[in-house]
Amino acid sequence: MITFDNIRYRHLAIDTLAIAPGVTSVIGPNGSGKSTFLKLCAGIAEPDCGTVLVDGCAPRETEIGYVNEFPDRNILFSTVTDELASPLRFRHTPCRETDRSVRACMETMGITRLLDRNMQDLSGGEKILVALAAAFIGRPRVLILDECDSHLDADRCAWLNTALRASGAGYVIRCTQQMETAAEGDHLVYIEGGGVVHAGTPAAVFPLLADTPFYPFSWRWPV
Repeated sequence: MITFDNIRYRHLAIDTLAIAPGVTSVIGPNGSGKSTFLKLCAGIAEPDCGTVLVDGCAPRETEIGYVNEFPDRNILFSTVTDELASPLRFRHTPCRETDRSVRACMETMGITRLLDRNMQDLSGGEKILVALAAAFIGRPRVLILDECDSHLDADRCAWLNTALRASGAGYVIRCTQQMETAAEGDHLVYIEGGGVVHAGTPAAVFPLLADTPFYPFSWRWPV
């Protein structure tokens, strides 16, 4: 369980929240605190008050893969190969094993054509795919994705939804503007005005948002 207790950070205030294993979608208006929430989950930011725990451990003590909404903010190295290999090299994984894992990951992601490319020469969508591969390759316990699907086409978004389930991560927390995508998750968190207004399953939360833009199109006119 990922737990939030008495959290205060910038304009975000969460008295209590528990996120169970599975895929959790985070939705809400722009500027509501969603990205700040994800950074607290990832340990990128630490609260001024309160605690965030992942199965009883601090996020910074947990293996976490994080993909930023802005493609260039994910880049650490100049080449695609080095970017993908970095999580394994940081663990001191042997070179041959790292090379095999990088090639296998690129094949799974369908991005082998990018193997010898420079990161700065890639499109925004290609940078996001490399960032996703770098997040997946280390098989982290927690995957956190901040609106990365906004840079992907429909086919890639559908692929990503499947890949997240097969990633092996115990927790996937993703912020998305796609309500159809959010509806496919196990859990839903709606943030507004710096606080968690609703949390639960999509079936429980979405009816509370029926008169807002945060309601799946397909739920309005079911087939």
